[in-house]
Amino acid sequence: MDLNATKMFVSVAQAGSLSAAADKINVPLPTLSRRIRELERELKVQLLERSSRGIKLTEAGSRLYEYASRGIEALNEAQQAVMNDETRLKGRLRLSIPPGFEPWWELIGAFQQRFPEISVSIFSTERRVDLVQDGIDVSLRVGTIVHESMVARQMSKYRHMLVASPALLQQLSAPQTVDDLHRFPCATWATDSSARGVWLLGERVFEPTAVLATNDYALLRSRAVAGQVVTELPPFMAKKDIAAGRLCAVLPTFPMPEQTLSLLYPSQRHPSSLVRAYLDFCQEQMSNNVEGHIGMSGFY
Repeated sequence: MDLNATKMFVSVAQAGSLSAAADKINVPLPTLSRRIRELERELKVQLLERSSRGIKLTEAGSRLYEYASRGIEALNEAQQAVMNDETRLKGRLRLSIPPGFEPWWELIGAFQQRFPEISVSIFSTERRVDLVQDGIDVSLRVGTIVHESMVARQMSKYRHMLVASPALLQQLSAPQTVDDLHRFPCATWATDSSARGVWLLGERVFEPTAVLATNDYALLRSRAVAGQVVTELPPFMAKKDIAAGRLCAVLPTFPMPEQTLSLLYPSQRHPSSLVRAYLDFCQEQMSNNVEGHIGMSGFY
């Protein structure tokens, strides 16, 4: 039985007429009338006797109203109880996020505004933490997740981009091909001092001779804005500087690989109400990304 049509029927029975019910629940009168007829066809009984003075419940309609009105009232009470429980969520949520994930700082701030009694502890690191050993409830991870003891909920996908200052591009002439990058001083992201950065640009693999290698994207951005290097940045770290004219995209027709962004939590644990609230909130914000919520459009 169609729940929405049943709710409409209950509204009609309580209002005493189709037009009054239509005004009350803000549904066009023709739509309301059609849905009631569909419900009668589904149940194979007449629920309402219609006349110029309004409507009257048939015997079958009275029986349906008696049960349905109690059920709908119980559903409304349950919905209100859940909403009240959400606002009362309290406790400590332990999170891990990579350094420099600025849009996620905003997301966590918005999460705490919705759930003001939840305190958040954030461990910021680029290493892959052991969630159980390090006592982390949820970790934000970039890349493919292959771990049988973990559950991954995918949030988004994005691509890093090459950037440089307009001054550097004017001085050395903006590159038109991947090989043109050999003329530029480059800075790369690296996990340790011995690592050599490699850029996959379209189908080309380019190994820059780096004048700087670091695991700090903020440092890479600073050197690029200063006009000293071409470097790679996550889009959300380059967005504001590109909009302000301090940086330009370099070789945008040679896209870097797609990155997957996921939230990870231990599969052995049943997610707590705090963890579920955080997961659902993040998914909601990322789903609303097209509307530009809390700056998350910087991922694209």
